Amino acid sequence: MITISLVEREFIRTHISDDVRSLLLRAQPHDLDIRKVAAQIVARQKAQEKLLTWFANDELIFPPALSVEQASSEQTAHYKASLVSGRRLFDLTGGMGVDTWAFAKRVEQVVYVERNEELAQLAAHNLPLLGTNNVSVKTGDGLALLMAQEPTADLADWIYLDPHRRDSTGGKVVRLEDCEPDVSQHGTLKALFSKANRVLLKASPLLDIQLAIRQLMGFVASVHVVAVQGEVKEVLFVLGNQVINKDDVQFNTVNLVNNMATSLNFCWDEEAAANVNVGDPQTYIYEPNAAVLKAGAFRLAGARFGLKKLAPHSHLYTNDDIQWDFPGRIFSVLQVIKPDAKILKTIIPDLKANLTVRNFPQTVAELRKKLSLREGGDIYILATTLQNGDKRLLITKKVNRIHS
Repeated sequence: MITISLVEREFIRTHISDDVRSLLLRAQPHDLDIRKVAAQIVARQKAQEKLLTWFANDELIFPPALSVEQASSEQTAHYKASLVSGRRLFDLTGGMGVDTWAFAKRVEQVVYVERNEELAQLAAHNLPLLGTNNVSVKTGDGLALLMAQEPTADLADWIYLDPHRRDSTGGKVVRLEDCEPDVSQHGTLKALFSKANRVLLKASPLLDIQLAIRQLMGFVASVHVVAVQGEVKEVLFVLGNQVINKDDVQFNTVNLVNNMATSLNFCWDEEAAANVNVGDPQTYIYEPNAAVLKAGAFRLAGARFGLKKLAPHSHLYTNDDIQWDFPGRIFSVLQVIKPDAKILKTIIPDLKANLTVRNFPQTVAELRKKLSLREGGDIYILATTLQNGDKRLLITKKVNRIHS
């Protein structure tokens, strides 16, 4: 494992905001390993926003920048940790250790396992410096080490698993069966439940959730779709060792914005049974956040808040009475016009606006070019198709709220 001297630590602190490429070209003291400290600076720069606590601790030694990029943010790690409790948890894919650190605040004992020896050594170094002293660090294949436990050992409360999502050429994969280990195999699930009561499984944000539920053979108790600042970052499955009907699976969507969380929770049978009417644009337009859309709450997002859909296949909703708790963005309607550049210019003379396309035949880039539209400003144009098939531009302003 690399070590960082006091001199090197001071250099990193002094140059933390520098452009590293320029730093590498400058003359430096001959006794300074510039490539080592540059790698630390790059890694810390990538951690500055997503790992505030880690970034603030000068004593930590960071892994390569790629590992920092792949690590959970503190926000998503703490959300995952809120789902677990008990005496013991096995983190079989420890990585940088961010999730382990969060789990250790909720569980009495955490066993961290990581194949990469350098990452494991860094986790063993960093976690105590973060005040985490209830973690046992092990190096090796997580599933193999788990299976090697004595058959008489007590079941753990939880296993956390973030399967490897890269193929043999380094390309990203999405489907459960393409990840390693393949948890869609009955034998893998059986092995996990022989060692723990519950499994928390992290999957790709691009995963087909309904397909995964079928592949996991009735063991899915709940699904958690986690977005940060409107972008889906994680899809999590809580697995139990008792079969649960698909319609009874609990869906939990959360959008984390600063220190606020907007959530929409439902069972799949609620979405299937939800009835939402269709209507033309009224005073307000509602756009569900990315987590709600990823979870598939297309009808429920309207029905639960008494809204109308603009069209059967649209995910924009409308009403005259504002629903402040709606999990997404809210816009007040100024005008509804045809997608015509001349008409638009009479309403927005500088042709500067934010553009979103929903259920519309052209892409944002194509429509922006057609309308000669510049990006920015406080006007939001929603291009969409109404219930009668008309293509329209909704000229709106965003309703400001603390969160969305």
